[in-house]
Amino acid sequence: MPYKLLFLLVPLFLGFTVHQELKPYKISGYAQGTDYAITYYASDSLATKQGIDSLLNEIDLSMSLYKKGTLINQFNTSKSGVKLDHFMSAVLKRSFEINQDTKGVFDITVAPLVQAWGFGPKENRTEPDPATIKSILANVGMQNLKLKDGRLIKLKPAVQIDLNGIAQGYSVDLIAAYLNQKGIKQYVAELGGEIRIAGPKPDGQPMKIGIEGPDKDGTPVIRHIAAINTGAITTSGNYRKFHQSGKKKISHLINPKTGYPLDNEMISVTVYANDAITADGYDNALMAMHLKDAMAFVERHKNLEAYFVYHKKDGTVADTLTTGFKKLIIPSPQFKN
Repeated sequence: MPYKLLFLLVPLFLGFTVHQELKPYKISGYAQGTDYAITYYASDSLATKQGIDSLLNEIDLSMSLYKKGTLINQFNTSKSGVKLDHFMSAVLKRSFEINQDTKGVFDITVAPLVQAWGFGPKENRTEPDPATIKSILANVGMQNLKLKDGRLIKLKPAVQIDLNGIAQGYSVDLIAAYLNQKGIKQYVAELGGEIRIAGPKPDGQPMKIGIEGPDKDGTPVIRHIAAINTGAITTSGNYRKFHQSGKKKISHLINPKTGYPLDNEMISVTVYANDAITADGYDNALMAMHLKDAMAFVERHKNLEAYFVYHKKDGTVADTLTTGFKKLIIPSPQFKN
């Protein structure tokens, strides 16, 4: 997922009865195959890198496809299923809800397809042929999964899951919960481009978040600045992570219905929601829709707003956004509206 650029921070706050200086503290590191960066305001260093790293490591032991022995890998190699921990249980519950809401466009059972197209944990440079895709599709679909009594059950032994399309958003929500537990009320937490915000800044100004997308040449640029005091922003795009096949770019985002990489007009989708697990779960699904359908879908959901970058029929790059997302954008002649 593309990363996001960020925030202007001012360190002065007037308390109710006394003047109390809130200082900006920053924590950064590497986890889940990507960078994270947290900026928070407090009178002391209440949150620590050790605390964040420990939390993210716990999540990895549950849902990382890239570490041996994780719970998700135990499930994928099992014949019938596994007993869930609270991390995977929460992510699966939301996954089933979004799968149903998107009529199967969001589907965590795409793991074998992701691997077949060379984007999984095992190295693979050979494109699958139609027969291989057809055989894999026989085991794709969340109707082949069942949640019961704290277990995730396979209805077909070959079913495998990939939670990368939603687990990172959930991880950011857990970082936010950790900060809240420490008594921190003002922060920007970012992991691999997924962002959770609590504001405003100590001077009363909203947090400012750079909204990234490609320019006409495909180079990542900040296209807009959003002013946000609460909520989450995540982005899904195909302009950073892809394979080149001749002149054609093969997206890492796979259509669970066809078995093939997405090949529509979408370039990136940025979603705003109350929490990051929701935004992250819907951004990939919206990428799989045509623009008109995606806009209509978001407009029907009061808890979602979205910003789209797409190819016009003549190949040029354009963008558009929902009514609610437009209200988040700071007007500036420097940025395209």
